[in-house]
Amino acid sequence: MLSAYHVPVLLKESVDGLAVKPDGVYVDVTFGGGGHSREILTRLGSRGRLIAFDQDGDAEQNGAAMDDRRLTLVRGNFRFLRSYLRCHMAEEVDGIIGDLGVSWRQLDAGERGFSFRFDAPLDMRMNRQGGRTAATLLDVCSVQELSRIFAEYGELNNAHKAARLVDAARQKSRIATTGELVEALRPALPPFDEHKYLARVFQALRIEVNHEMQALEQMLEQAAKVVKKGGRLSVITYHSLEDRMVKNFIRSGSASGNAEKDVFGSVHAPFEAVNKKVALPGEEEVRQNPRARSAKLRIAQKVA
Repeated sequence: MLSAYHVPVLLKESVDGLAVKPDGVYVDVTFGGGGHSREILTRLGSRGRLIAFDQDGDAEQNGAAMDDRRLTLVRGNFRFLRSYLRCHMAEEVDGIIGDLGVSWRQLDAGERGFSFRFDAPLDMRMNRQGGRTAATLLDVCSVQELSRIFAEYGELNNAHKAARLVDAARQKSRIATTGELVEALRPALPPFDEHKYLARVFQALRIEVNHEMQALEQMLEQAAKVVKKGGRLSVITYHSLEDRMVKNFIRSGSASGNAEKDVFGSVHAPFEAVNKKVALPGEEEVRQNPRARSAKLRIAQKVA
């Protein structure tokens, strides 16, 4: 039985979208608690294969618990999808599934610094073995750069004000904890929507720390090369930036939406949408799993 941390969002819909073949080779680029991987394994036969990615070392415990010879767990970022697949003798695959965003397990681990609900060090790294922390980011970024991060990744209307408040606070002392960041931003918090505002700020910093948008773009570009013709792509997103990128890629073959056209002006995207209308969780799923509230599922099939 899955714990609250491992409740997978849109489980049936996303795995159904893969149209799993018993002897196929599939990739779960966001292993996490292993919920989607477990469901895929129930649909694979003895000759089937699943390669799962997660850069967070904590996910290895979930992989070990499965103890299934058909599963290969790769500790790495899915931005290196094609290289890792080559290392594991999987040049082509039948489908890729991704459940993007931070997990409840990570949010509830106060020491990771992903949530403003805990006063903890400002880390926010998915992979704690390297890279700069959110605290370091707040140290080194200019006001202009912070403003861009808050506006682009947090979609804050007063991004420049938030950046100036951070700058004023760090002139006095380093912003090293989530609590210190919240205090620095307090003058900018809307009186009746503090939590939503802070969630946007923390989202923006997390995306920048982990280079999430760049990694997603690189993964999608590689998916076009490794998924077989007729294979599927099933991706769950949680905010508009991710969803826009996935939608653009499916429609045009480009995460930016700037499609390459042939001499006749026609767009030949490698994937075609299976669900023309984005799939959303039902009321009952949202009630049982609040994380599902903002989830959107897009499914596509490789056509070229």
